[in-house]
Amino acid sequence: MSEYDVDVIIAVHTASRPIHRAVASVLDHTASAVRVSVVAHNIDAEVIRPNLAEYAAHDGVRLLSLSDGIPSPAGPMNLGLDEATAPYFALLGSDDELAPGAIDAWLATARATGATTVLARIDRAVSGTDPYPPVRRGRTRDLDAVKDRLAYRSAPLGLVRRAEFGGLRFTPGLRSGEDLEFTAALWFTGARLAYDRGGPAYIAHEDAEDRVTDATATVADDFAFLDAIQRAPWFASLSRAERTALGVKTLRVHYFDAVANRLGGPGGIAAHREALDLVITRVERMAPGSGALLARVDRKIIDAIRSPDPDPELIRSLLAARWQGGPLGTLMTRNPLLALHRQAPYRTLRSMVSSG
Repeated sequence: MSEYDVDVIIAVHTASRPIHRAVASVLDHTASAVRVSVVAHNIDAEVIRPNLAEYAAHDGVRLLSLSDGIPSPAGPMNLGLDEATAPYFALLGSDDELAPGAIDAWLATARATGATTVLARIDRAVSGTDPYPPVRRGRTRDLDAVKDRLAYRSAPLGLVRRAEFGGLRFTPGLRSGEDLEFTAALWFTGARLAYDRGGPAYIAHEDAEDRVTDATATVADDFAFLDAIQRAPWFASLSRAERTALGVKTLRVHYFDAVANRLGGPGGIAAHREALDLVITRVERMAPGSGALLARVDRKIIDAIRSPDPDPELIRSLLAARWQGGPLGTLMTRNPLLALHRQAPYRTLRSMVSSG
């Protein structure tokens, strides 16, 4: 039996990260037995050690090292998971911190509910409380992946029980989306899922200096996570409703992010027209009917991209209208009979507004 209740894993790849703040938020404000594993990724661990200051010699801190030459957080996170022995684990970004008592609150919730995963409330230092996932109003326990639209929480932030998910790993080799199969497994195969929506928060800072978009990534790179999901042993057993929930979220979030990221550059959006259309086709095969549950304005964007000569300015204006336009365009589906579907924009986006 482990002497710790929770293993907290922090990956760090540069000396500029405020790792001291992250570690202090755990060790100074947690009553439960907790261990922090700091994984120095593609950087000498001795470069990171001084940033830990007094915590470098703390009994609850261990400094691990991974040099794989791959610019992905999957490697160091997976090493931390390999080394975890406590009944629960939690992940913490090197830029971020936990509000005092967060881990104790998550642990109390997990023990009281028997949840395999406890979702943390996320407070963003600049933009406020994160509305994802758009769970049912007031819901805190016995969450349902479909009814509570858990797929919209793409980061596994909170507490996870190792007995069920100790073998789960981030998808290696991806330029982005390495956590999407990981989180989908938590939501669609977990039990008695809970949300500590009123407790101490995971505080996400947005002050990193070197977060940049990978300009060389292709559309195929962006959606390589779908391969991992389809290969997962649990995917084949998903119900139609579960596949729909996953498919609509993939289009609503990731597809339109991919569009926005490719409006500039050589060739403009026209250069990616076929690749983007393949994404729509693939998601529809995985989750038939997903596209029909998108908002009218989203469908207009897809139509604009599919046109023989896509107009980037029109697409930019439609992307802006996704959040700024009138309710008929942003909250209604083209088929009015689908307007009140659980995964349609009216219920999903309205839930996000009221879910904090």
